[in-house]
Amino acid sequence: MEHKIIVVGIGPGSPDYILPVASRIIAHAKVLVGSKRALATFAPDHGITKVIDNDLKGVLTFIATSLIDNDVVVMVSGDPGFYSFLATLKTKFSSAQITVIPGISSMQLAFARITEIWQDAVLISMHGRQAKDIDLNYDPEKKLGILTDFEQNPLYIANVLLEHGWPLHSKVWLCANLSYENEKIKHLTLGEIKEVDGFTHCVMVVTI
Repeated sequence: MEHKIIVVGIGPGSPDYILPVASRIIAHAKVLVGSKRALATFAPDHGITKVIDNDLKGVLTFIATSLIDNDVVVMVSGDPGFYSFLATLKTKFSSAQITVIPGISSMQLAFARITEIWQDAVLISMHGRQAKDIDLNYDPEKKLGILTDFEQNPLYIANVLLEHGWPLHSKVWLCANLSYENEKIKHLTLGEIKEVDGFTHCVMVVTI
């Protein structure tokens, strides 16, 4: 029988937000792959593990070699279908070799925290990526959900949005460390972001 890669979404970070089916799969895995933080949180005593690091080629080779004898469980933050390592896996392995277990994304949790509907939102990652102008351009009916990073942080993104026609009074929520004890959520306007510190790697929601 051909062995599978099982990509498991572990949610935004806290064990409280991981699905029971994901916990069971991780507990019974013979080979586990994930970030150092994920392995320490969800499988601290597991035997055969591989950390996802900058050597992605090495990680893919480890997975391919391990598949000869076992299924390989790959833990990814949030939901596998939303800007995760699944995209990299699909460059080497076919869909027939992969099973996906969904998880709760930080984006989903951010919208839940601020009690905002997200079915009509434009979801963007500016975490190590450039966003398209068509996604950033102002529209009075538009709602944005944005993943940020240290360089493309809320202040940087605020200036980009202002250049794309968004008014200063646009409503903004900055959501950091979601699901953790040090979770922080701040509500302000686009014009007030220059006064905010401590929100670099976060989810940024923008509406009118």
